[in-house]
Amino acid sequence: MANAFFKVPAPKNEPILAYASGSKERALLDATIKEMKSTTVDIPMTIGGKKIFTENKKSIHPPHEIKHTLGHYSQGTGDHVAQAIEAALSAKSAWEDMAWNDRAAIFLKVADLISGPYRQKIAAATMLGQGKNIFQAEIDSVAELADFMRFNVQYMTQLYKEQPDSSDLIWNRMEHRPLEGFIFALTPFNFTAIAANLCAAPAMLGNVIVWKPSDDQIYSAGLLMEIFERAGLPKGVINLVFTDGPEAGEVIFKHKDFAGLHFTGSTGVFKTLWRTIGENIDLYRSYPRIVGETGGKDFVVAHKSADPKEVATALVRGSFEFSGQKCSAASRAYVPAGMWETVKGYMEKDLADIKTGTPEDYTNYVNAVINERSFDKIATYIDNAKSDADSEVIMGGSYSKEEGYFVEPTVILAKTSDYTTMSEEIFGPVLTIHVYADDAFEEILEIADNTSPYALTGSIFAIEREAINVAVKALRHSAGNFYINDKPTGAVVGQQPFGGARGSGTNDKAGSILNLLRWVSPRTIKETFVPATEYNYPSFEK
Repeated sequence: MANAFFKVPAPKNEPILAYASGSKERALLDATIKEMKSTTVDIPMTIGGKKIFTENKKSIHPPHEIKHTLGHYSQGTGDHVAQAIEAALSAKSAWEDMAWNDRAAIFLKVADLISGPYRQKIAAATMLGQGKNIFQAEIDSVAELADFMRFNVQYMTQLYKEQPDSSDLIWNRMEHRPLEGFIFALTPFNFTAIAANLCAAPAMLGNVIVWKPSDDQIYSAGLLMEIFERAGLPKGVINLVFTDGPEAGEVIFKHKDFAGLHFTGSTGVFKTLWRTIGENIDLYRSYPRIVGETGGKDFVVAHKSADPKEVATALVRGSFEFSGQKCSAASRAYVPAGMWETVKGYMEKDLADIKTGTPEDYTNYVNAVINERSFDKIATYIDNAKSDADSEVIMGGSYSKEEGYFVEPTVILAKTSDYTTMSEEIFGPVLTIHVYADDAFEEILEIADNTSPYALTGSIFAIEREAINVAVKALRHSAGNFYINDKPTGAVVGQQPFGGARGSGTNDKAGSILNLLRWVSPRTIKETFVPATEYNYPSFEK
């Protein structure tokens, strides 16, 4: 029996390996990619610890090499979702009764497995299945994933230490209970780390999970499930299902024990889920927690005092890393007329040097977008910009899906500040720039604040301190993650907790204690050591 208050290892951000030519890690990665491409995997669902295969097989292809088959996964049905709920609820009692330090040990082990023996394999799975280059895969599926596990364990201990004061003859305590029921984790394709965290954050607090990943992330999701199990996660705590979203929702959102939704995805889907939960509110045992990070139309605003080279570099990196498929990607920018030609020249030089192609060639900076549906949507925006009178494609604009879903880094010049691609989320390697008059900085800040329904990330560039102060105040509600003289991407766990408001989500800040607070239901316990024996109070005496 534990008889001490344990101190967990102090979390540190996982170092990012360079994968330089001739390095040990690159040789290991090359061998891992070769081995994984030479093997066709059959990925099952995992329900109550059992591997569930079905006859309905769906193939998995790299988005950059659509003729190659990485494997297949077993498509499930609503019956499998019901089984997953039952398995989760069956595991709940023992899991929430497990000592917190034992739950902590499991997820600390996940972090060490990810950063150790599974490092190249999880990175390779993310590269092959989601089309990330090695740098993007390393910062996501290794560094950020390990950081989520380690820092959340630290936040869990901080949370449990939050206790009320006590007075004479009384001991007051606060119990941070898991929610009553199960959590539905609905996870996206673009970050392996987010998929893991949306399951693990509620689970380490004693909750049980039904997990439906994006179809485009199943290749690495299957490996994550293997790692969870290798770390000692009990059967039924996290249950992995592969079903159509509406089919899963039909079962989950009508179940009385549905306790919470942990979501990252599109704003439209999130609104639909919220509406469905609201319509079914009378069915539930308690009010479900709804936590979601959704879309973004993230901005960069340059002041006339900014350094043009710094602005250009931020736009290239912020817009085109991982082909713009980050919720935080810079997709609209406002540049003063006096520096525009200089910024444009720097960007043209960078984009002429950037290569687009398979992530298996480590020199390629931009890779394929995730699937054909996304490719077609992006291509339509580009084609419309080429023909519209209010816009001009000034860099890039080419695309092809002959070998994979490749879209060239594209820059659109918008003549009006409310042009379509200045306000609508595209989720691809497309940046739209509006050039404004040098003396209209405060007016353009107001436009940046009101142009889109989102408020996820944004950045401003300026050397003059007063301009920075003006922008910080004017854009107070425009972004949940706000950057000064930096690109609006690359939030680090423990340093820049991530999330936004307005149409970008509930801003519950993954990578901080704020997110963990959503997955507990506190119970206050008052224990009186010497109870009263008289009903009356002194104030009633004559």
